[in-house]
Amino acid sequence: MKKNQTVFVCQECGYESSKWMGRCICGAWNSMVEEKVLDLDKQDKRRRTSAQGAGSENGELRKAGKPAKLSQVVSGEHERIDTGIGELNRVLGGGLVPGSLTLISGEPGIGKSTIIIQAAAHIAAEKGAVLYVSGEESEEQIKMRADRVCRKLPDSLYILAETNMENIDHVCQQIKPAFLIIDSIQTMYSADIDSAPGSVSQVRVCGNDLMRIGKGYNIPVFIVAHVTKSGELAGPRIVEHMVDCVLSFTGDRSHEMRILRAQKNRFGTTSEIGAFEMAEQGLIEIENLSGTLLEEMDKDSEGAVVTAVYEGTRPLILEVQALTSPTNIGFARRTSIGVENSRLNMILAVLEKKMGLSLINQDVYVNIVGGIRPEGTYTDLAVALAVYSSYSGKVLGSKTVALGEIGLTGDLRAVQNGEKILREAAKLGFERVVLPIKNAERLKKVLQDVNAKRKDGQAAPIKLMGIRNIAEIKKLFGS
Repeated sequence: MKKNQTVFVCQECGYESSKWMGRCICGAWNSMVEEKVLDLDKQDKRRRTSAQGAGSENGELRKAGKPAKLSQVVSGEHERIDTGIGELNRVLGGGLVPGSLTLISGEPGIGKSTIIIQAAAHIAAEKGAVLYVSGEESEEQIKMRADRVCRKLPDSLYILAETNMENIDHVCQQIKPAFLIIDSIQTMYSADIDSAPGSVSQVRVCGNDLMRIGKGYNIPVFIVAHVTKSGELAGPRIVEHMVDCVLSFTGDRSHEMRILRAQKNRFGTTSEIGAFEMAEQGLIEIENLSGTLLEEMDKDSEGAVVTAVYEGTRPLILEVQALTSPTNIGFARRTSIGVENSRLNMILAVLEKKMGLSLINQDVYVNIVGGIRPEGTYTDLAVALAVYSSYSGKVLGSKTVALGEIGLTGDLRAVQNGEKILREAAKLGFERVVLPIKNAERLKKVLQDVNAKRKDGQAAPIKLMGIRNIAEIKKLFGS
């Protein structure tokens, strides 16, 4: 490739083209930006540099590695680093893995920097030097936040206001940190690239440099990333492929609850969530998330139904609310928060076909309380019950938990982890669990064990009701 050659790069997907295109192959319009290509001499130098061992001298290349037998490789689970935040450890799969890269994203002001500074202070006190690199805030701003959310700041916590990757690498060689934080990658740049910080080329090159630093020095690296208006990670998706873990921090800034979810995790499950409450002294872990989500539920409310999902390694009890109202315009509205609109439309179609409900002239609103967006089909039955409750004006009651997947035929399909959900419902004091008939048959022995323990604790036995078809839900309301 010739020197000073320019290419056009899509800011959305990273696609490169020799000529400008109004619409990229990914479908984005006017996303192509002109960038200068790195010279061949510089590219060759960068390849040689990335192949060197950490701390090598005189530019000598590291010897080629030898293949090892997989059966003799020692697992690194025992080397995980405790962040001092139980919910963060849960989402990461047990803690930080040395040499791993973790990408955390979220809307501005959601609490990304807060949770990172709390973890950095704990690791600095336990493991040694921690380097916090900020390209957005000054050292004084970070110090003010740290004084507010940390009880004591260890002397081994270092702050560096820098955006040049070569300088950051030099500082890492000097202090040899046990943990590195980059806030944020969109502000970092490499002197070998002429484009501006935050561009596709700069983000790609800086991501490669951070991977080389993390793997070369065997230290965990936390990378903060911006999000677009749609809530997706800004910049090329190649960064998501390079890192080992992608965390998403969500929540409403007008409310205190924050949810941390792993979208990708090479060292743990991707369905785990962590719950926090934003307070004046920082982020506080929510251990009993089910109790928090249900504490404001009224006992006798039309359109309110308790359901359960299984997130990661724990069952979660939450509330589904629905409201039906006669439409005043030509087309009825279908609005949902926490439930996919396509899933809601399918459930409404089944209710109309199998139960005879006339919802064509009804606006339907469905909401998962607390801002939780559960994955899977656990909440299908609860959504149907909530809509029917609001439409008929009948109350199901706050002591009933309903879960199950609804098929197009109206039949209920079994869900997984029913045993753990049943035990969690019994522990929280619920009196009835409604679920598919196949789940109910499998849980008979578990029900006996649960009721035996409730009897010892002088609590009423819990009832298990199996439903075969959606048309049977009327009997739950006494009709």
